[in-house]
Amino acid sequence: MRYLGRRLVVLAAVLGVIGLLPWLTRTDPALTILHARYADRPPTPAVLDAIRAETGLDGGPAHVLADWAGGLLRGDLGRSWVSGEPVGPDAVSALGVSLALMGCSLVVALLLALALAAPTLRRGARRGLATTRAGVGAAVLAALPEFLLAAVLAAVVAVQLGWFPALGWGSAEQAVLPALAMGVPAGALLGRLLDDALPAAFAEPWARAATAGGLPPRRIAVHALRRTTPALLPQLGLMAVGLTGGAVAVETLYAIPGLGGTALAAALAQDLPVLQACVLLLLLLGLAAGLAARVGSRVLLGPARTAGALPALAAPPLPVRRVVTAGAVGLAALLLAVAVAGLLRDPLTVDAAARLASPSAAHPLGTDALGRDVLARLGHGAARTVLVALAVGAVTLLLGLVVGALRAGALTETANALPAVLAGLVVAGIAGPGPWGAAAAVAAVAWAPLAAHTSALYAQEKAAPHLAVSRALGAGRVHLLRRHLLPGVVPPVVRHAVLRTPAVALALASLGFLGLGTQPPAPEWGRMLSENMPYAERAPWAVLAPAVALAALGALAVLTSAAVRGRRRA
Repeated sequence: MRYLGRRLVVLAAVLGVIGLLPWLTRTDPALTILHARYADRPPTPAVLDAIRAETGLDGGPAHVLADWAGGLLRGDLGRSWVSGEPVGPDAVSALGVSLALMGCSLVVALLLALALAAPTLRRGARRGLATTRAGVGAAVLAALPEFLLAAVLAAVVAVQLGWFPALGWGSAEQAVLPALAMGVPAGALLGRLLDDALPAAFAEPWARAATAGGLPPRRIAVHALRRTTPALLPQLGLMAVGLTGGAVAVETLYAIPGLGGTALAAALAQDLPVLQACVLLLLLLGLAAGLAARVGSRVLLGPARTAGALPALAAPPLPVRRVVTAGAVGLAALLLAVAVAGLLRDPLTVDAAARLASPSAAHPLGTDALGRDVLARLGHGAARTVLVALAVGAVTLLLGLVVGALRAGALTETANALPAVLAGLVVAGIAGPGPWGAAAAVAAVAWAPLAAHTSALYAQEKAAPHLAVSRALGAGRVHLLRRHLLPGVVPPVVRHAVLRTPAVALALASLGFLGLGTQPPAPEWGRMLSENMPYAERAPWAVLAPAVALAALGALAVLTSAAVRGRRRA
């Protein structure tokens, strides 16, 4: 009951904030409704008063929230302010579509995660782990923007090859491409986390005893998966909710009537009843996913979780290959060279005669739709993109560690259920649009996966038997935290945060594209992607340049982390 009670309180608080969105944005909801319903009618005071009386806005935000809550108790989600139709049927239908798409995407993600971790599983089960794997391939796949992958799949697989439909929803064939676009980055992230945890499981005494006893490698690999899964189950639950409500770009590109796109459209149109219904469904889904992950973790850990008999997962001292260090240095030098070359050029000069020009001596990376030099915009956007993403990543890491250690699961699941775009609308309404508001919006929700990872690792570390021994010897809380808990929790969470750096940059870019973040014509890698996506077929260089830069940023982060990790152990 305490578990459900805390989550219901947080849910009610978030719904209250969403209900105040029209007033937080300091706009007149009646004027927005008028423009949506009757574009040709003048906004006279009489017309606006009639709309306020019809929708209940004349009573103020408290009256609107009370009416909506009363209807909710009766099972009524209200009527759309824009269309006048009941909200419930459309919201439930959109949820069904998003759940089906989420299920297909999760299948893709799980299969890819197992494929990426298969080499470590195979070598670990045969006692053949000799070096640390950097996981560059997984980092590059995790850094791929969903909307870019979706556009490439639609253009190549659907249009040129004709293998699958490019638009619509309703058949199994129509689910393949959007599921791939959403499942590949999610699976790459999950596979990287699994690959990072497996060496510690194979280094435990049971694995050595199983090998010595002649247990087949396949069974050893299965036991290793079971040993590492409890710490990753919360990530899987959060991923399921994120794939349901955060697939706005993919749903829009493939014309899928899902919940994420419905929520964004309602937020932009100030259609409060529809927005509240979508957020309510997402939060309830987050509650269900968190409960399922909690139950699954307890089942997998069994009585060892509370009996203090669960050994801590300590990664073995595997050296790192020299090629990893050399790759990190080389990739950093290449990105720095591109940034310096771009800084020597003007990113704002518009040359209409050179629109979408291919790479040449004058423009080494070509030009964009306005004739601006892509190399110049890439170089000038490097500092803005990388530094802001790193700053936001550091804040989310700190928040994730603190909230995860406090075991605030209700807050974590609620924050994860809110798409970053929706949080951006709320923050922009309070603080106004701009880069700081966008950074605050992304930081407000991006810490949730790190907090869930911290909480899961923290629970396992507290169940380790050496902790009970330390307490018996008189160790205090500070000593236990500094010498036993933090060393087992912080390094995996830091590597997780590093892997999410390109995703943070893309989240900032998506808010900028909606006018809530960095404003044009300021160059930014993610914004370059969004601006040039309509011209990807005519001028692929304008899209590939920022996409490759973001993928290289993810690869560099993982290579650097692996190099530092190996050097520390050497």
